[in-house]
Amino acid sequence: MQPNDQYRTIAEPAEAIYKERSSKFLAYAYPVESEEQIKGLLDALRKQYYDATHHCYAYRLGAAGELFRANDDGEPSGTAGKPILGQLLSAELTNCLVVVVRYFGGTKLGVSGLIQAYKESTAEVIAASRIVERTVDRRIKVDFSYVAMNGVMRVVKEMNPHIDHQLFDNLCTLHLSIRESEAEQLIAKLGKVEGVTIETL
Repeated sequence: MQPNDQYRTIAEPAEAIYKERSSKFLAYAYPVESEEQIKGLLDALRKQYYDATHHCYAYRLGAAGELFRANDDGEPSGTAGKPILGQLLSAELTNCLVVVVRYFGGTKLGVSGLIQAYKESTAEVIAASRIVERTVDRRIKVDFSYVAMNGVMRVVKEMNPHIDHQLFDNLCTLHLSIRESEAEQLIAKLGKVEGVTIETL
């Protein structure tokens, strides 16, 4: 079981081709962060493959895959979107969109044939993808006086958050990101240093 601030997704877009009884299934997988981005990718594929019979897809968003959708795009209900989503679930992938573009080859595959074809297409594009672990991070801004520098840097060294941005002047600022499960501890430790103000971004 993944910790709830860690998830699996794909590093970059991938594609695969699956053929079944003269029907051709072009499978595309994309790392995604939002529904707007998904809509843009779907529109682009529909334009590119305007003459395809179906553009079926499924996606999961959020660290726990709490936002998801499956679409059969005119295939018999449950034969396309659901098997695609099923493969995302079994690979434990989220923030991921898989679109399977189908060109009908003249031979009907039947319900079980369709389910199998969409499942296999998705399995192949997932196999072609580079799967990565990501963490859900919280970003915080720390303002402190030059005098507090040693205390702040000691905590940073100990907790090892990622330093996104730093500015050292009369007033110093650090933008830090750290995985969600460690964020409260970091904030508590920084809060004990004299003259520090902390803001969650």
